[in-house]
Amino acid sequence: MPDTPHTPLTASNASNAAAGAPTPADRGLPTVDISGWTCPTPLRDQPRVVMGHGGGGALSAELVQQIFVPAFGGEVLAQLGDSAAVALGGARLAFSTDSFVVRPLFFPGGSIGDLAVNGTVNDLAMSGARAAYLSCGFILEEGVEMPVVAGVADAMGAAARVAGVEVATGDTKVVEAGHGDGVYINTAGIGLIPDGVDLRPQRVVPGDVVIVSGDIGVHGVAIMSVREGLEFGVEIESDCAALGGLVETMLAVTPDLHVLRDPTRGGLAAALCEIATASCTGIVIQERAVPVPPAVANACAILGLDPMYVANEGKLVAFVPREHADAVLAAMRRHPLGAGAAVIGEAVATHPGMVVARTPLGGTRVVDLPLGEQLPRIC
Repeated sequence: MPDTPHTPLTASNASNAAAGAPTPADRGLPTVDISGWTCPTPLRDQPRVVMGHGGGGALSAELVQQIFVPAFGGEVLAQLGDSAAVALGGARLAFSTDSFVVRPLFFPGGSIGDLAVNGTVNDLAMSGARAAYLSCGFILEEGVEMPVVAGVADAMGAAARVAGVEVATGDTKVVEAGHGDGVYINTAGIGLIPDGVDLRPQRVVPGDVVIVSGDIGVHGVAIMSVREGLEFGVEIESDCAALGGLVETMLAVTPDLHVLRDPTRGGLAAALCEIATASCTGIVIQERAVPVPPAVANACAILGLDPMYVANEGKLVAFVPREHADAVLAAMRRHPLGAGAAVIGEAVATHPGMVVARTPLGGTRVVDLPLGEQLPRIC
């Protein structure tokens, strides 16, 4: 979309639009020139955070690239993986943090407690690491019922035991009534990366086979169904699960996997777009090969959603060298969390940085990074 002539919008002069309102500069805050940021709007029209900034799409990426990366700097952060691979005392560690603001707190197949553990364990697993320890920070809203807090904590403890990880430290804060949404959770995790494992999108090369571990879109639709009181003829349960064991099974076949991602916010589409951009390769997927269960397909048709953009919490996408693809796929299918694994496409040398889907009718379409999010507050 071509730019139209405009006055560069900064946090300072945009605030001046409200007569008499103090500018960031008046408050000693830096101004940020967002004139070169993503089009379309809303960034240039309102220099404030919007819900789409948390959706895992273009707005999220822009917020990180334009604000946080320049502010924090550092080569490790610049990798922008699900977790950071760092060297410490002769060991290679995976280190990750995540925050969870899901609504409702309990849903078919899980709760915010399960998400907090499994989400962080999975971020570490995408670096090839088995999670060892987690931290846990609870932000509680004044007035939330104690049985609710206890239920979340119990679910979190149970998920940690299943995943084989220990919650080693934590913190609790309380905010005034009306300034939260019951319970928010922040977790951080660390784990050891085995020797010979190097999982990052820059290793993807043309010819790599793209494998997804099972049905997509399940978690997002499960959340939406209970949030809005919708019925789709069958109860849809979240696919929330810890993927460390599945990743170990895959690495036992070959440590030479190129990249793994868990397609959470922004769904499978966002994960593929991020990998294509970081690897400077093209990606071609076959739409008919992408496993979408009928209940999810029907729900998305009713809601006007694309399953490719709906979040998952217990699935992964892998880029595997072609010579290992058959063996890795077979091993995945022998694992309970990979029984529905399927090859959905490949990396190609053409159209670098772009994801293209071949439709069942023989056409093609570009799979873009979503701007914001289809379903808010799902992880």
